[in-house]
Amino acid sequence: MLIAVVTAPVGVSGVVFLLPVQLSVFAVPSPAVTPTNLLYNVVAGPGALLRYRRDGDLAGPLVRRLVLGTLPGVVLGAVIRVFALPGPHVFRLLVAALMLPLGIWLITRTLRPTPPGNRRPEPRPRTVTGLALVVGVVGGIYGIGGGSILGPILVGRGVPVVKVAPAALASTFATSLVGAATYALLSLTHRGSIAPDWQLGLACGLGGLIGGYVGARLQPRLPETFLRLLLGTLATALGSLYAANALR
Repeated sequence: MLIAVVTAPVGVSGVVFLLPVQLSVFAVPSPAVTPTNLLYNVVAGPGALLRYRRDGDLAGPLVRRLVLGTLPGVVLGAVIRVFALPGPHVFRLLVAALMLPLGIWLITRTLRPTPPGNRRPEPRPRTVTGLALVVGVVGGIYGIGGGSILGPILVGRGVPVVKVAPAALASTFATSLVGAATYALLSLTHRGSIAPDWQLGLACGLGGLIGGYVGARLQPRLPETFLRLLLGTLATALGSLYAANALR
């Protein structure tokens, strides 16, 4: 719940910080950890989304682009996860290599903003959809919220956090719903630990449901600069966390 309160205002699913705990502390087997993460997102997602919907933040074109891009990606990612998967060690290194410099870059861009005349334009719709497709594949493989990757990139390219956050969480919820269904179908024809840890997923999801609603309600009261710094800090912390786990 506390993680979701902090992450929901910037469009990041709290599961990205729960994944190392599930692997290292709760010893959730692979690949069952992925559908467990997706279950968390399905249960926790409506909390923040309900609040953003009441504020009218789910009607923009960015929401549609991210959802349409991530949905086919998550199905492909689930298939890759079950039949041809790189190990979690590789995944941790990849997340660390991406998120650590991305977070530092976003913090630097916020503290030392680019002059208005030199700012790059927001990414084109095709670029956003293509990026969402790639993130959907990653989400299907590892069950993390795509907002943790999409958010810092889009915000770093000049898209306001208040616009990115609801779109990123909507895509995370949609991909998690489709991804969980895909894993359920694959479990009928493939042996192994594919079913989610229902007790863990539901318990964490309930906390995320409450925390997500509170976090989304707090967002309009927080200044854009603070939200950008928060997102950059979360990305940096996430990269450092995964790097530490990978180097153990």
